Amino acid sequence: MKHIYSITGMTCQNCVASVQEKLSQVDDVQEVQVNLEKGEAEIVMAKHVPLQKLRSSLPEKYGISEKGNHAMEMSFPKEESKWMQLRPLFLIFAYLFAAAFLLHYKDWNLSEAMLDFMGLFYIVFSFFKFLDLKGFPDSFRMYDPLAKMVPAYGWVYPFIELGLGLLFLRRIQVQFALIATIVILGITTFGVTKTLLDKKSIRCACLGTALNLPMTEATFIENAIMLVMAFWMLLI
Repeated sequence: MKHIYSITGMTCQNCVASVQEKLSQVDDVQEVQVNLEKGEAEIVMAKHVPLQKLRSSLPEKYGISEKGNHAMEMSFPKEESKWMQLRPLFLIFAYLFAAAFLLHYKDWNLSEAMLDFMGLFYIVFSFFKFLDLKGFPDSFRMYDPLAKMVPAYGWVYPFIELGLGLLFLRRIQVQFALIATIVILGITTFGVTKTLLDKKSIRCACLGTALNLPMTEATFIENAIMLVMAFWMLLI
């Protein structure tokens, strides 16, 4: 008999391989095919296997439910508030703001501080993506429109962020970097907005796959801050 289940928590092909391996080891499971894009697992069984048995075979980060049953759809712990889930992101932003301020507090210049913040933002966020360069593209294309159409874009995106960060910090081709920021983050923000409106529960790839951050309004705000800064710097 063949059954189709919804799988949540998968962000890359490594996740697919892990889920497929764990489910294949369950007694009476004969064949497993996992689809990352659809978030599904097609399981062929010798006889019916209880859902709880399948669920217990998977690591906690993955959720499994019968198709049409959304009881396990959320892949992030429900007991944690959004603040607790996104605390690492807020801490990083606090450090970036503090660093930009301390670099200029003796001779305060808002424009210079903003450029340093944007440069540090790109450098730090690209660092987290480089920690799992292989897994990042699959996570990123779950919501970025350009990465969906051009898979290679997900592979070069961390390098683009690193390059933009260096341009801002070294004050090289600043206008080009500002325009690139508006275009690149504009595309990503569109995808983030669509994901939020569709109420999909997927992982945010802003910090690569190193941290398990859910896609929430804070992700939109994160991009919006950079976009506002870029527009502001172009207009002044």
